[in-house]
Parts: sequence; structure tokens; C-alpha cells
Amino acid sequence: MEQLLVARLHKSYGNHEVVAGIDLQLKAGECFGLLGPNGAGKTTTLKLCLGLADPDRGEITMLGLPVPRRAREARRRVGIVPQVDNLDPDFTVRENLLVYGRYFGLPENDIAQRIPGLLEFAGLAARADAKIQALSGGMKRRLTLARALINDPDLIFLDEPTTGLDPQARHLIWARLRQLLNQGKTIFLTTHFMDEAERLCHRLAIMDRGRIIADGAPRELIDRHIEPQVVEVYGDSAETWAAAFGRGAAERCERTGATIFCYAHDADALVHDLDRRTDLRYLHRPANLEDVFLKLTGRELRD
Repeated sequence: MEQLLVARLHKSYGNHEVVAGIDLQLKAGECFGLLGPNGAGKTTTLKLCLGLADPDRGEITMLGLPVPRRAREARRRVGIVPQVDNLDPDFTVRENLLVYGRYFGLPENDIAQRIPGLLEFAGLAARADAKIQALSGGMKRRLTLARALINDPDLIFLDEPTTGLDPQARHLIWARLRQLLNQGKTIFLTTHFMDEAERLCHRLAIMDRGRIIADGAPRELIDRHIEPQVVEVYGDSAETWAAAFGRGAAERCERTGATIFCYAHDADALVHDLDRRTDLRYLHRPANLEDVFLKLTGRELRD
């Protein structure tokens, strides 16, 4: 059963069309990723799906209920992890879970029974009575995730859940998200980390300038849109090397800063030539989702 259906969705602010007729579909038990550069329309799309903004046109059905008309009812079965932690600094870790559970009208006994398991899930059982100010960034993020589960949601929205975290904290969050998927939860994820999307998402869509420009499983997108091998070349003479040899031996070469990215189906000639040079360094690797993202959305900085 589809947990979320979006059809022909449009949203404009003034003369600027932020969401330009997109279609999305989330199936039960999957992790679906929505990727895009800053300003692509991802956060507005999430707000529309949650009934926190009204669409200009289009249809949204979440957990079988029409949005925004019955959004409040649908949100009772939804968990939300926002981009920025909005934990209450006046309460302890345990009290943040307790108060949030009350927002859903859950009986006090039910909330009390759920809190120990959620603290264990977040790795915060020993910090239950700590104030929010005493927590690290990773602890706060794990608590925000645990808080989103207080109502035992069917569908969980995560808006850039690991931004600002160190690698250890990111890996722990990923482990917890896989745990939720193994429990049959459905996850809608937005992220700027391509490795995160590759690791977690069953399917994803890339959004740019309000439109979906590609969708599919991560590996399918890589196979469909990018050459399988990449050679990154670094050094003061990288551009000279690319002009003299690289662009003739690769299907495609792109420059970003001081780095030349060479894309090829067979990189042997590139690697063989670079091995003989002492003025350049290089990295030979398989293509990944970040390569697809940059090819489809461009390498220019978005603010």
C-alpha cells in the first residue's frame, strides 16, 4: 500500500514557482529519498505533504487521507525530524519525550511505557535526567529522532537528519534508521549527503528548480546517467594534462577548482599515463550518486 501519493503538485510564492507539477509515491516499508541543491523545492514539498502549506494545484494523499483537508488526522500517524533540533531546553531528556507524547493525546501510562524503549533506542538511557544543554549535537539529534517515534508512527519524515554531525554520530543514526526500516516503518528522507542516500534509500528522486529530473533506485540512476569509472586528477598542471591527454582518453572531463574529473567506461589509459607522472596526484574510483547529482544539477554553487 502507498503511504504517500503526490500528483501534479504545484506551489508558487509570488511569481516564483517553487514546486512545478511533481509526482511522488512512497510504498510501505521503504526509504524514499528526495535530493536536490539548495532552493530546489525540497522543504516546500515536505511542508505541502504534511499539510503545513496549501498547494496551488495537485493532489496529496497521506496514509489514505487527503491533505491538506485531513492533514491533522493524518499527522497523528506521522513522525517528523526537522532540519534544526527544536527540543525544549527547559526540560530534561525524559521530559521532552513526555511532553511531546501529550501533544498526541496519548494516555500518560502509554507514554511512560514507551519512554524507556525510546531512550534505549537513542542510546540515552543513562542521560534521561540530563538537561538539553548538557547533550552533544549527536545526542540531541538522536533524541529528536526518538521523540518523533513517541506516537509509534507508520511514516517518518526526516529533513537532513545528519547535517552537522561527526562521522561516528552519522553512522549511529544510520543504524537506527535501518532498525526502523526492519520494523516495517516507511521513511521519507531529504539529505545533501549522497553516501547517506546510497546507503539508506530503496528509491530516490532528484529535484531541481521545482521539478523531478530523475528518479529510481540509487544503483539504477548511476548506471543510467554516468560513466562507470571516474579518475580525479589533482595538481598545478592538471588542466594542461587534461587538454593534452585526458580529454582524448575519457568520454568526459570536468573541472572544479583545481581538480579535473575524468569519466570513462575504461580508465586504463588514463591511469597508465598518470602513473608515469610525478607532478600529478590522482584517485581512481567507481562512479557514485554524487557524480550523478552533479551531472544533472550542475557544479555551480547554490545559495
